Amino acid sequence: MTSVVYDGTYEGWLTAVFDIYEYKLDDVVFAKGEQAAAFLFGTRHEVTTEDRKAKRVLKGLQQRLSSTALKNINLTFLSEIDYSEDIMLRFVRYAFSSGVNVEQDLANRLVWEVWEAARRVRKEAHRMEAFVRFKLTKDDLYDPLYYAVIEPQCDVLPLISDHFKNRYADQRWLIYDLKRKYGIYYDLEMLNTVEVQFSDKLGSAQIKAELCDEREEHFQNLWCRYFGAVNIEARKNLRLQMKHMPKRYWKYLTEKMPDYHRS
Repeated sequence: MTSVVYDGTYEGWLTAVFDIYEYKLDDVVFAKGEQAAAFLFGTRHEVTTEDRKAKRVLKGLQQRLSSTALKNINLTFLSEIDYSEDIMLRFVRYAFSSGVNVEQDLANRLVWEVWEAARRVRKEAHRMEAFVRFKLTKDDLYDPLYYAVIEPQCDVLPLISDHFKNRYADQRWLIYDLKRKYGIYYDLEMLNTVEVQFSDKLGSAQIKAELCDEREEHFQNLWCRYFGAVNIEARKNLRLQMKHMPKRYWKYLTEKMPDYHRS
């Protein structure tokens, strides 16, 4: 068995695929840099990310797959499901070895696993576009900054950043992924990837008091009152609500925080 160690980026994974074919590596297992020490047996292949190699792999796939199928491979990478890199590699090998386009062969497990992982990421990204709640920080009154914290199951920040850039083009904002310890910051001109050392207790009253503008509590109370006013108690269906708004999102939803802390 060969441990293929790469830097954890999509470009690094594509470079790893190039090396696997170039060095004719067969029985491989992927490992990110920090995980490599866990593999004590077998040989080890270090991957140096190279744009040239990544583009060679992409060009080969473009000749065999549609843009949608190529996107699905990238989404599978963002899904962070178990063995996602291996699933992607098996699919790529199937695509390269077949003389026809294989992306519609959903009866094949290799194709189905990539399609299903991509569907999961798209669903999570769609939910994040709906469930992000910005809060006003104690920043410059004339140049305010709004922040939001998320913990999605998949790494969806790269997918939702353009949505919020277009929707909130006239204000500075930061969406921070607490699980992956990075965020997307919009400065009224460009989107930037940033790393911020936020506490894991970011939702606590103490941290809110340190970060939020004094007017923010008033705005949140207004939103909760509105949410309560439009809610029709007689038609309340908690099971349906939790189907469309799973409870794992509640702690960052202003209108659901009272319910979250009661449970």
